[in-house]
Amino acid sequence: MKPCTLTSLVLASTALGHDAVADHVLDLSNQAWRLQNLPLNISVPGKVPSHVHLDLHAAQVIGDPYFGLNDFNLRWVAWANWTYVTEVKGLKTANTSGDLKTFILFNGLDTFADVSFCGRHVATTDNQFRQWRLDVSDAARSCDSETPELKVTFASAPNMAAYLASQPDAETWPWGIEGWFEFPHRAFIRKEQSDFGWDWGPAFAPAGIWQKAWIIQLTPDEVYVPNSVMDLYRHGQVNNLPPDQTADWVLNCSIDALNSFPKDAEMKFTVKDDTGRIVTSDRLTNISNAGDVITGSATLDAKQYKLWWPSGMGAQNLYNITVDVVNKNKTLASVTKRTGFRTIVLNMGEITDTQLAQGIAPGNNWHFEINGHEFYAKGSNFIPPDAFWPRVTPERIQTLFRSVVAGNQNMLRVWASGAYSPDFMYDAADEIGILLWSEFEFGDALYPVTEDFLENVRQEAVYQVRRTNHHPSLALWAGGNELESLELPGVNRSAPEDYDRYLHEYETLFIETLLPAVYGNSRSITYMPSSTENGYLSFNWSRPIPIIQRYNNKTEGSLYGDTDHYNYNYREAFNISTYPVGRFANEFGFHSMPSLATWKEALPDDELYFNSSHIMLRNHHYPAGGLNITNYDNSSKGMAEMTLAVSEYYPLPNRADPIANFSSWCHATQIFQADFYKSQIQFYRVGSGARERQLGSLYWQLEDIWQAPTWAGIEYSGRWKVLHNVAKDIYQSVIVAPLFNQSSGILSVYAVSDLWSDVKGSATLGWIGWDGRRLNHTIGDFDHMTGASSKFGQEEVQFTIGAINTTLLTSFNMTKLAESKGFNATECLFVANLTATGTPINGDATRTYRHTNTFTPTPLSSAALVDPGLSVVYKKGEDAFEVTAKHGVSAWTWLSVSDRDSSVIVSFDENAFLLNKGQTRLVKYSVISGSSPGWEDRVTADSIYGEGQKD
Repeated sequence: MKPCTLTSLVLASTALGHDAVADHVLDLSNQAWRLQNLPLNISVPGKVPSHVHLDLHAAQVIGDPYFGLNDFNLRWVAWANWTYVTEVKGLKTANTSGDLKTFILFNGLDTFADVSFCGRHVATTDNQFRQWRLDVSDAARSCDSETPELKVTFASAPNMAAYLASQPDAETWPWGIEGWFEFPHRAFIRKEQSDFGWDWGPAFAPAGIWQKAWIIQLTPDEVYVPNSVMDLYRHGQVNNLPPDQTADWVLNCSIDALNSFPKDAEMKFTVKDDTGRIVTSDRLTNISNAGDVITGSATLDAKQYKLWWPSGMGAQNLYNITVDVVNKNKTLASVTKRTGFRTIVLNMGEITDTQLAQGIAPGNNWHFEINGHEFYAKGSNFIPPDAFWPRVTPERIQTLFRSVVAGNQNMLRVWASGAYSPDFMYDAADEIGILLWSEFEFGDALYPVTEDFLENVRQEAVYQVRRTNHHPSLALWAGGNELESLELPGVNRSAPEDYDRYLHEYETLFIETLLPAVYGNSRSITYMPSSTENGYLSFNWSRPIPIIQRYNNKTEGSLYGDTDHYNYNYREAFNISTYPVGRFANEFGFHSMPSLATWKEALPDDELYFNSSHIMLRNHHYPAGGLNITNYDNSSKGMAEMTLAVSEYYPLPNRADPIANFSSWCHATQIFQADFYKSQIQFYRVGSGARERQLGSLYWQLEDIWQAPTWAGIEYSGRWKVLHNVAKDIYQSVIVAPLFNQSSGILSVYAVSDLWSDVKGSATLGWIGWDGRRLNHTIGDFDHMTGASSKFGQEEVQFTIGAINTTLLTSFNMTKLAESKGFNATECLFVANLTATGTPINGDATRTYRHTNTFTPTPLSSAALVDPGLSVVYKKGEDAFEVTAKHGVSAWTWLSVSDRDSSVIVSFDENAFLLNKGQTRLVKYSVISGSSPGWEDRVTADSIYGEGQKD
């Protein structure tokens, strides 16, 4: 198979994502299937696509896999072997010449399967992520039955993993290099790694025909397209390097075939805009025909096409490109994909002299550039949204992605060790403008490098790159997760004598195998071997493998690469000197509990208390290892980490009703999580104007895979935690950010912008008491900016922020202030209000930006909080809620739907906000899902002080 080069298009809505001329295609979803395990006396209806657990649940053999402790109770399903069987109806009988060819096409078998057709064994599969194209013509011709039996028998994945690990020549690694959760040895099999358990998810290790499947019958002059790739790139562009943004576009298309294309086949293309207007139509040239793959290219006039932009940076202009393979005026195959014209590059080049002159630290860049513009990447990490992918629908992803954009995010890192994103996920991202940093499914382990394993991976990677490359939302291919930040350093610590061998094995897989799979099929996308890394030492296209990794070959005083950060020592949570300084933050976080409404979806009522057995066992952040902290007085993880953090920083929930108190505890853990993330995000964003020129923060993690304590900001059913609301606020384009350095005692206040042009405005800074009084405390020395006195209660500061930059508004010594007469840290908080004008990215008219941020000089657990006297009224005519603080300052003001209305899930335009005494705020909302008559009249408002009263 000869690969080709291509970039950004999106799938047409056809059965396979491709139009095919073959006229006899049977969708195996329409056949009558049975799921069987005869030794267990189980035979029930099955579906395609599906998983065993889902079909057993539908047949009432098992309960809801997500309920209670079924994560443990249903392990027998994973340890068993299962068979899907059907009698295929609708096949053509062999034609008189006997040249009718029959293929079975599986887009996904999970994972170890023996396939038989009409009693004959036709294939054995061992990779969840490959497309399996099976020629069963001989079996079909010799079959006496008009309804031949198709049988797919799946072996237990945990058993197979254990078997492969036990072989005499099996690879071994130092202890701890493979992150174990529930089932071990996942590195030996090409299956979703998190199916074996993770610290945020269950371990069902499912099996089944998990994606669509077909039987295709072809005469000798027919072909069928199982996969194809389209690549759009600027003329002269090569992977990983910024292209010439004035160059014309190159369209390169490569189409796979069942059967083969005739030698004199030609290729034609048509480009239509979103109105259906033909922009251009012509023939592809430079045709290369290998029989089972045909490739051609064309140059497109750049002036005829509008660019595709991520959310917040411009319009998501999309085009439909159709490529036809023709021979003697007959169309043999036709492929239509929807795409956008864009370039996206991860720039890891050396810091230039111009950048050095701007004050940027030497080393290497590590930032993304869209259409030639560097930008600040704001977002989070996407994990599998369900343990069973067949029940993840396009509508569910679209709903989730609407929350992503509503949360001011423009990028998601699609984490390795899950599953490759389905086309409908890329489609949704293309439409709404979310960049998807995508990764091959390897993580927190090292992997075998046997010849068979590498070939299996190569075919997996080629298939996935070709399938997805056309999507404009595709931002990056990374080899895997944390391989250079955890696994290789772990080997160097535990087995330094073997480090060179394991490093060579790492490069064999992640550089010498995966890199050619990307570069051989695309010139439009960047590849890097590991999610967290120091970039390359050198990059030279004259070498067969252009990348030479830097690893730890760093120069003191220089900065390289991206960072991740996890610190479960609650005492250090807000100490900014513990945060990493780098060019980009791709992971950071802390776990929290889901809300009471979400717990009720999965637990019996008698388990709804903080340390119930069900809740403890659904917390997979176990008390074993990984706590890299000092002077920490509790070595357990998970539940203790959350309770200690809440106890340190916030008033403890103390409701009389035990369920209400449990709900308050859950909410308090979410407040700490959000507070911690906010502290880090604003630190990283301030770094955009510092020496590190920090240009991205993606927190861990966007959403939940189930109902449990996790790092997510959106719960399993779509409810926003406090985190998603706070991230929405701190990811606004223009913000004010107070950073307190505990070591120096200095509080610095910055204005931050990620816009591409100057922003001008003013900020009002000052101290207020928790009772709402304005206080006359030192703010700072503004002589260098305004000439104002350093002693005042409120001050307005004028500022200008450059493109993707920060401006220091003031800084002052909190230690000295605390020693001054009349200052009581428990009675006050610092409030900064910003108002600015600027031009949105790719916008025409200026707009006004507003933001409020605070700093509390003492934890709220010891602050002299007063009852804010909250009230909330539904304003029906305005589709909004009016929230008022009558008696004092309301911190972490939280609007929520009542427990009675848990069937309706709502996002409020503002939540977890500060409300001063006497202030009223009108808060609009969106219904995410569900309904409950009159729910609007039962919305409540709470603060960190306690439960508010409703008018």
